[in-house]
Amino acid sequence: MVFCQGLDGLQPTRPLMRQVAHFKQPTDKHPIHYLVKSIPSGYEYARVYPMSRQISLHMSSVLATLRLRHLQLLDALGRTHNLRIAAEQMHITQPAATKILSDIETMFGGLVSVRYASEAVAGLGKFLSEFSTLRDGGYGHLTVGAISASAAQVVIAGIKEIRQQRPQLVIKLLEQSSDQLAIWLEERRLDIMVGRLTEPRHQVLFDFEVLSGEPVWVVVGQHHPLRERPRLELADLGTWQWILYPPATAIRQLFDETFASAGMPAPIGMVETPSIFSTLELLQATDMISLQPRAAVEKYVNKGILGRLPIALNRSMTSYGIVTRKDEVMSQPMREFITILRSVAGGVRDQDTAPMR
Repeated sequence: MVFCQGLDGLQPTRPLMRQVAHFKQPTDKHPIHYLVKSIPSGYEYARVYPMSRQISLHMSSVLATLRLRHLQLLDALGRTHNLRIAAEQMHITQPAATKILSDIETMFGGLVSVRYASEAVAGLGKFLSEFSTLRDGGYGHLTVGAISASAAQVVIAGIKEIRQQRPQLVIKLLEQSSDQLAIWLEERRLDIMVGRLTEPRHQVLFDFEVLSGEPVWVVVGQHHPLRERPRLELADLGTWQWILYPPATAIRQLFDETFASAGMPAPIGMVETPSIFSTLELLQATDMISLQPRAAVEKYVNKGILGRLPIALNRSMTSYGIVTRKDEVMSQPMREFITILRSVAGGVRDQDTAPMR
């Protein structure tokens, strides 16, 4: 019987693990090397040994040998999936990178994850950045990830408020879809995420606190022909081309469910983009239609740049909220920012319940 030890993230060039049984049995001295599929987003480099070999990782021994360059190489491999490119990013030769990788295999017997290395490198970088800021008289760092709609309303208002309380706080704001933000939060590249949980496993990893609902509008450019019609129904929109968010997003799922429940086929022509800025340009330059969070487009509608079509949707998106890692001790800026977000979101909820103008 054999078992595998692996390194995440390298490209596959050999048979998958299910084919291991067709090859000769490995020995301690001559293990067989394979690249086996491990996760949907990557592959795992495996060194196959006999089951009789025992692996024992002693913390003191590992800590005495482990160096930052080991973690940096694993992090680079996880991002590039190429040893040569990883070596170039570290400004070392490929043979030197191969030697570091060999040292890692010797230390861990192959049982090491790129994800853990990436988290360690990100954590160290954050610590050094915060230390430098504090040394220079600053007040730390705060990295926030937000979906576009919340960033356009709740998060921006929250940043404005905390800047008044902490004028020297260094804030980094990253806008993306919830699925990508969750990856960054898990990798500790974010302190706080404002978005949604998109996978069942996120319930185990993160704490979620509802902030606000998210009304959506059907919008077009100001000169769109549909704006001249006195009455509109959903069926009137089926023959037009659309600008849509990617399939993994909540607003795209709302769009698909709305059309499916009405018995309408999906539009035959579309542009997929998470960028509100690209969407604005396309809406003004074409006769396309888009389903957008109200918070992201309301000011453009009020200024006459876009037009809102009076289409009633029989479905709504789930609320977005504050997402943080479970069982983590928060910094003071994190706690203050979350308190501010709660207050700002309360005002947004009051606005959402106000009568439509």
